[in-house]
Amino acid sequence: MILGLTGGIASGKSTVSTMLAELGAKLVDADQVAREVVLPGEPALAELVERFGSAILHEDGTLNRAALGQIVFTPDKGKLKELEAIMHPAIRKRMQQQIKAYAAASPKSLIVADIPLLYETGQAEQYEAVMVVYVPRAVQIERLMARQGITREEAEMRIDLQMDMEEKKRKADYLIDNSGTLEQTRQQVEQFWQGKGFS
Repeated sequence: MILGLTGGIASGKSTVSTMLAELGAKLVDADQVAREVVLPGEPALAELVERFGSAILHEDGTLNRAALGQIVFTPDKGKLKELEAIMHPAIRKRMQQQIKAYAAASPKSLIVADIPLLYETGQAEQYEAVMVVYVPRAVQIERLMARQGITREEAEMRIDLQMDMEEKKRKADYLIDNSGTLEQTRQQVEQFWQGKGFS
């Protein structure tokens, strides 16, 4: 089974993906892939330099994320759209290559594609099912403030950039409620695993 895993910011998606991996799932992490596709020598990095200039590079030729962020995170969303037009196809292509490799090597395994913006980027249809890691908005805000050391307003602003958690909850094929203890979350993950008969 090829499962798309998503949630909201600070919902505990990484916690759940780690639990699934510990049980034996093969994990393909969009954030990890996003780092790989901008390494020196990668076509996506060359495209970024062509579009945004060599000021986005460190002296050693690696991507200077802070410099790129200053260019694209402005009220004018045009630059961010240009960044996404380069990054998203490169990330999707690399993820699909990894998924195919896992599926060929172990066809009976659960393959989990961990994608923060799965619904927002229209990728849900590419997966056999979608698991959403859910917490209520109030919990999301508290966790994000604690994790990032930011104000309530900043936390709300970041959360509002994503699809509403309640909508993700409604769309989910499988739901993991991560608002309780770690042990309660683990029980739900193990129930899913055993219920599907993965080995």
